[in-house]
Amino acid sequence: MITMDDIIREGNPILRQIAEEVQLPATDEEKETLRRMLEFLKNSQDKETAEKYDLRAGIGLAAPQIAISKRMIALFLDDDNGKHFEYMLFNPKIVSHSVENTYLEGGEGCLSVDREVPGFVPRHARVKVKAFDINGKPLTLRLKGYPAIAIQHEIDHLNGILFFDRIDKDNPYKIPDHIAESEL
Repeated sequence: MITMDDIIREGNPILRQIAEEVQLPATDEEKETLRRMLEFLKNSQDKETAEKYDLRAGIGLAAPQIAISKRMIALFLDDDNGKHFEYMLFNPKIVSHSVENTYLEGGEGCLSVDREVPGFVPRHARVKVKAFDINGKPLTLRLKGYPAIAIQHEIDHLNGILFFDRIDKDNPYKIPDHIAESEL
C-alpha cells in the first residue's frame, strides 16, 4: 500500500525530470504500480482509511511522485455534475486542446507540495488525450473542466513541471487569457 511516506516532495530532483515512456506491453510490476497508485487515491478519499494511515486526499497521482520516473498516471475524481472518472494510464499525451482556458478559483494543490501556493494556474478548458490503459489498449479521452485540469496537472508531472511553475509570478491572481465564460 502506498502511503504519504512513499510520496516524494518538492526539492527531489525526480520531480523535475522528464519521465521515460513505458515500453508496451507493460511489465507485471508496472501494472501493479499503477493499481497501487489508484488504490492510494481511493484510500486517500475514504475518510476512515485516510485518517487511519494519515493520508492527504488526492485525485491524481503520477509515477514520478513515488520516485518512479515513468510515464504512468492514475486519476480518481468526480466532475461538477457527479460524473465519475477513474483511469490508470500509460504514456498519456495531450494531442489537442481548446483555445479557451480555465482555472480553479481556489488554486491547485499537490501531494508532493507540502505548502499552500496561492495563485491561479491557467489550464486548457478542454483536452484530448491519447494513452494506453492498464492492459495496453489504446484509448482517446476527451475531457473538460475539472477532469481536464486534473489530467493536465498529472501530465505536467511526467514532464518535470509542478503546478506553481504555471502561476504568474508577478500577478498570481491574474485571470488567464481566453477564459471560457461557461467554465467559471
